[in-house]
Amino acid sequence: MSEPIISVSGLRGTIGDQLTPAVACNYVAAWASTLPKGKVVIGRDGRESGKLLAASVSATLAAHGLHAVHLDVAATPTVGVAVRTTGAVAGVQISASHNPKEYNGLKLFGSEGRVLPKDQGEAVLAAYRDKQSRWVGVDELGTISSLPDPHADHLDLVLKTIDVEAIRAKKFRVLLDSNRGAGSILGRRLLEALGCQVQILGETPDGKFEHTPEPTAQNLVSVCKQVTDAGAVVGFCQDPDADRLAVIDETGNYIGEELTLALCLKQALPSKPGVVVTNCATSSVSSAVAEELGCRAKQSAVGEANVCDLMIAEQAVFGGEGNGGPIDPAVGYVRDSFVGMARILDLLASTGEPLSKVVAALPKFAMHKDKIDLDTSKLPALIEAIKSAMTDAEASMPDGLKLEWADRWLLVRGSNTEPIVRLIAEAPTLEDAQAICQQGIELSKSL
Repeated sequence: MSEPIISVSGLRGTIGDQLTPAVACNYVAAWASTLPKGKVVIGRDGRESGKLLAASVSATLAAHGLHAVHLDVAATPTVGVAVRTTGAVAGVQISASHNPKEYNGLKLFGSEGRVLPKDQGEAVLAAYRDKQSRWVGVDELGTISSLPDPHADHLDLVLKTIDVEAIRAKKFRVLLDSNRGAGSILGRRLLEALGCQVQILGETPDGKFEHTPEPTAQNLVSVCKQVTDAGAVVGFCQDPDADRLAVIDETGNYIGEELTLALCLKQALPSKPGVVVTNCATSSVSSAVAEELGCRAKQSAVGEANVCDLMIAEQAVFGGEGNGGPIDPAVGYVRDSFVGMARILDLLASTGEPLSKVVAALPKFAMHKDKIDLDTSKLPALIEAIKSAMTDAEASMPDGLKLEWADRWLLVRGSNTEPIVRLIAEAPTLEDAQAICQQGIELSKSL
């Protein structure tokens, strides 16, 4: 067996090798040893392996005197809402996000209904490394129960953020690709509550993905065609745990994940201006939209927990990441595909314009991502070499090195899971973005 991938927000690995019921029990036992007594919410995406992991997790929690509350199949943001509405001390989502079906994982939530911040995650990680546990005797055992309708509260919160009647009046035809993940259950309820004519691909949440689960352009080629075949005004594409949303316009053009947040901001900020937070790898389109609407945009380090930390500190009105993850504090401090769908439909209803025209009016930038096979111990030297070669840029260290020019930027950061350095650049044209990354690659060859 090999070690699972473990971070401050949870763990992930291949079933039967990196992740077994025994590994899950040991990890949850360590986590439980850091928790006060109370309820712990448990959700899962559609993967078959989630059932056995949920059984292991709930048994371990009960054996630590905690009360496990099952949501069964539910989206990651739904778990965050349920933690708050049930008064739970914590929550866990059993999901490997966009990884293939042989993977699964555990994502931990604190009592605030958000992914664990770094300090709490580090405490869990230390407890796991130290093999901590807090097993209790028979008279102190916790209980295992289920929540009859885990989706209702989440649905209500999302509906309160938009003009429901205006959307209903349009009777939009919408295609939703849930790809047999967790998003179809609440996805159908939300879209039908908004009066949409709904077609869902992969509605059965059994984890038998109909295409590679990450909602990227190459994985959604067939879905793009189905959007036009259905005569839909928009195609919404979720990842397996439904915290990310990619968008396809009415012509079958893949809008992608990077513009999901920008479209949400275009809808949300006119009626509620304020600070917006993105991570430092998110497209400048979102910050440009915010600034056009008279709002301040701030950047955090990469990672949902880091975005939420800064949102809370700045009392931000909206935030998110460029991987299709809008975060609306009115619903919860969790990336949320349902927030994205509702906000975008509201935008279409209020403008009366097709999505392709709305997108065409957004600021134009092109992003390129590359990587260098380099031991991360050499990352400091690479950063210094790049800073010395690109002195005309403003340098900052939000997460690795970020260099910013008037109309372009470069981010250089080490991977948390592989011996590689990631390069992300954005510029007015794809050729310009590629050229910036190539400069970094050339400089690495001298190390």
